[in-house]
Amino acid sequence: MANYTYIGSELELFRHARNWKAYWSSLVRPFLGNEVLEVGAGIGSNTEIICQRKYKRWLCLEPDSVFASTLKISIENKLIPQYCEVKVGNLFDLSCEDKFDSIVYIDVIEHIENDNLEAKIAVKHLNKNGYLIILSPAHQWLFSEFDKSIGHYRRYNKKTLSSIIPHNLKCINLRYIDSIGLAASLSNKFILNRKRPAKNQILLWDRAMIPLSQKIDPLINYSLGKSILGIWQKI
Repeated sequence: MANYTYIGSELELFRHARNWKAYWSSLVRPFLGNEVLEVGAGIGSNTEIICQRKYKRWLCLEPDSVFASTLKISIENKLIPQYCEVKVGNLFDLSCEDKFDSIVYIDVIEHIENDNLEAKIAVKHLNKNGYLIILSPAHQWLFSEFDKSIGHYRRYNKKTLSSIIPHNLKCINLRYIDSIGLAASLSNKFILNRKRPAKNQILLWDRAMIPLSQKIDPLINYSLGKSILGIWQKI
């Protein structure tokens, strides 16, 4: 594979968003199965949160070699379970025999130019009845300087995200989450227009807004939010 370097600088900053990570991971964890592929695992901040029990296999696939090295150090230091594997690369670097109960994209698919092809290849690595899980920024009209600065090609709504999913997958859940955080995204786009949020903004959103979103999102049937979460099952 060609050398890849991630252009964003926000991963360490968003590591502080513990409430947010706990929120979406609670919605994802029931669908993980025993063998998990985490695509674009980054520096492992999501792995730390979501990988909370013993799995038969957990493969962190990361195209940035520097991030992959950070992941390996986290495993050595037991910040991430030691049974986790790290592979530098993308789906094209997997063998045909590599199959998983779930394939997880956490704020990753929006960084992939050919998202349609990515989803098609991912399905080939899913076991029957396995789950494709995608969390992504929602609503193209929220696309901001921050999105550009960290290499996003797009944001998604239900229609555009569904359009890249192969037909042999059945939709289990497709919902918007973080309704209160939508206000923060609107503020950043139309008022602050920053390429990078400040740490105090992240902490305010995570500590004050996320707990409210967790209460309000179910009441409005997950109809609003700054992020979109989709879960599909291979049939």
